[in-house]
Amino acid sequence: MAKRYEQAERLRGVRYDVRGANMVEAQRMEAAGETILKLNIGNLAPFGFETPEPVARSVVTHLPESEGYSDSKGVLSARAAVADHYRQVGLDVGVETVWLGNGVSELIAMVMQCLVNPGDEVLIPAPDYPLWTGQTTLCGARAVHYLCDETNGWNPDVADIAAKITPRTRAIVVINPNNPTGAVYSAPVVQQIVDLARAHDLVVLSDEIYEKIIYEGTHTYTATFTGDDVLCLTFSGLSKAYRACGYRAGWCAITGPLAAAAGLLEGLALLANMRLCPNVPAQHAIQAALEDRQSVDALCAPGGRFHDQLTVAHEQLVQIPGVTCQPARGSLYLFPKLEPDVYPIEDDEVWALGLLRQQKILVSHGRGFNWPHPDHFRLVALPEEGVLVDAIGRIGDYLATLR
Repeated sequence: MAKRYEQAERLRGVRYDVRGANMVEAQRMEAAGETILKLNIGNLAPFGFETPEPVARSVVTHLPESEGYSDSKGVLSARAAVADHYRQVGLDVGVETVWLGNGVSELIAMVMQCLVNPGDEVLIPAPDYPLWTGQTTLCGARAVHYLCDETNGWNPDVADIAAKITPRTRAIVVINPNNPTGAVYSAPVVQQIVDLARAHDLVVLSDEIYEKIIYEGTHTYTATFTGDDVLCLTFSGLSKAYRACGYRAGWCAITGPLAAAAGLLEGLALLANMRLCPNVPAQHAIQAALEDRQSVDALCAPGGRFHDQLTVAHEQLVQIPGVTCQPARGSLYLFPKLEPDVYPIEDDEVWALGLLRQQKILVSHGRGFNWPHPDHFRLVALPEEGVLVDAIGRIGDYLATLR
């Protein structure tokens, strides 16, 4: 019998269904000549969103000086721009505590490798961005999911967080503005989460990649409340607000009791040195991007594509019998609910596969975001309004066969 080569045991339980089995089926269908509308991932370029010209020009201008490795933390001018970005909103961020990475994804992986031990627990929202759960599991720790309250604008249930803290809990993940729900957390909720971290000596990991994509309310930086006694790692980057997904340029800014975190910082330095450095040309986009606020503001205001497409998508979804949906207050997504008494769905991944095969629309099922019930899905609202109206009409046609 021929030898079989199996994946490492550490991959057991690691999932990333945003690009999972249903996407593989969509690729097979495309190879067979079918046209698929991909609403499973927030990839902006295919829907006509271009990186701002000054940002792209900065990369081109700096190409001649991008041929060698940079400092392992990243280009100094880019880190300084990130530090200044946070100082402008009142956060005490120093250049030496900014780390650049090949997107926030790489930085999440580095931080989790450095922070958690096998058997530790990390509190992660449900629903979540599944990379957080995947990386926690990959590092041998346990993802403990706290519930967000759909009836309260998808704000986290602080009481549920408190009930799930144990002696093994190491950190709390905050995703605000939220992917996949579109929630923008209220300041009192953010403060209560930080207060729990303070009371239990937990690290706060704050994913704020959508910080500039706000339609209603105000984004509250988690580090606003962490002060000098709660360690907070804030993640953001260029992929969404600056429409530069392919640049893979992100950052992590660390605030709080830095002296007490010396061991963690030493570990991050080790991991950063092992990867040599982030992509150097893309780092030169960061300063130019952070100086370009106007374009994303226009997209988020009434009349802007982000704002209007999400509004239209919400209006169309709630017209489908048995579908309810919280409006998006931020980010690029909606997380509609398929009422179980109308749609008795047992497996939402199978439901999404049926939608793909019948209507040629690829969406991500709700349990792929670690939501505990098969009654939600995430809709990416990036196509132009006419395409969204047609797509949601086809989703409604598919759902009509299940009522």
